[in-house]
Amino acid sequence: MSKTHEERMTAKKAVIDARIAKATEERGVTILLRGNGKGKSSSAFGTMMRSLGHGKKAAVVQFVKGRVETGEYKFFKDYPGLDWHVMGHGFTWETQDKSNDIAAAEKAWEITKGLLQDPSIDMLVLDEMAYVFKYNYLPLEPVLEALANRPHHQTVMITGRVMPEALVEYADTISTVKDDGHAFRIGVKAQAGIEY
Repeated sequence: MSKTHEERMTAKKAVIDARIAKATEERGVTILLRGNGKGKSSSAFGTMMRSLGHGKKAAVVQFVKGRVETGEYKFFKDYPGLDWHVMGHGFTWETQDKSNDIAAAEKAWEITKGLLQDPSIDMLVLDEMAYVFKYNYLPLEPVLEALANRPHHQTVMITGRVMPEALVEYADTISTVKDDGHAFRIGVKAQAGIEY
């Protein structure tokens, strides 16, 4: 004899309630948004918007984007309680100047270090930071050390296609955005409001 819907949902609720009761630690978390699919930065900014909605203070450091003003920057640039730093000059295949890319990454890291020590920042989005590790523009060890020593309540979100294994091991939450198809590959150009 099969259980009724009500019996199944009662059993499910008991399991979920037990999991909720076990989750008692309160602290900031490290979230990685990685993968080849579209939407990693959009997900980070959506989560940041949720945080701002609760009256929390946030900051963004964009490590690569900077060649074109993005829609999210235009929307949020004057938002109270939000510090936004556009530090990049475009992707490395666009700039074709490794020394300039390294200098931009180092400058972005200097700003990031200060934000990782600022107890007034509740959420920090490090957009496209993974690229600086992939191309060896910054060493990973000082970043891991700064993450480990940041204010206890501060959440950090890092976006990018490929994450170093040590960062994956350190992170609390990891989401991988899969690419099952993209309009660009069938000839549709990047559009304001969709890709940037």
